[in-house]
Amino acid sequence: MKVIATNIGTPKTFTWNGAEEQTGIFKYPTSKGLHLTKNDVKGDTVIDRVHHAGINKACYLFSADYYSYWKELYPNHEWDWGMFGENLTVSGMDESLIRVGDIYKIGETTVQVSQPREPCYKLGIRFGTQEILRQFIAHNHPGTYVKILEEGKVTAGAEVNLLEKSTNPLTVQQFYELMFQKEKPQDILELFMSNESVPQYKKDRFKKYLK
Repeated sequence: MKVIATNIGTPKTFTWNGAEEQTGIFKYPTSKGLHLTKNDVKGDTVIDRVHHAGINKACYLFSADYYSYWKELYPNHEWDWGMFGENLTVSGMDESLIRVGDIYKIGETTVQVSQPREPCYKLGIRFGTQEILRQFIAHNHPGTYVKILEEGKVTAGAEVNLLEKSTNPLTVQQFYELMFQKEKPQDILELFMSNESVPQYKKDRFKKYLK
């Protein structure tokens, strides 16, 4: 895997349900690279820190490989990397193979896979339609947030090298599917609950599905 683009955003104001709000989802490539810190990407715009940034969502990665799929659905958009609000656009990234808890070296940083991205209405604001939420869930390639174990700089062209494979086989894609399945597969749920890298607040919400 390789970093194709490093993306950063500035605040954008929009109207939602009659009220003015702001979002940092409008991210665009920067040639300066990014400095990843424990809680966020330095200099990036994070409006809603309840649902974004923090230890388990310090940086968001999305696969460059699926841009062609989305461009076919939205051919009239002005396309650039960062379209999904990702800080790092990465080639060769497949959520069905990446495990929650995997540790990677990216540039100067060391990161650990923590959880998939859940789409919200602000993705719909970026694309000009809330229909993309349903499409994003159905496509099943949500990208992933990472925890920053070692802070540092990442630039475009940096290799994404696996340092340590999680011993728990739960993948990012299985985590994502679990969130939207009405009937939770117990074998996957058990992997989810026993995975040390799954945020505790997520486990607390899913305890009620254990049989």
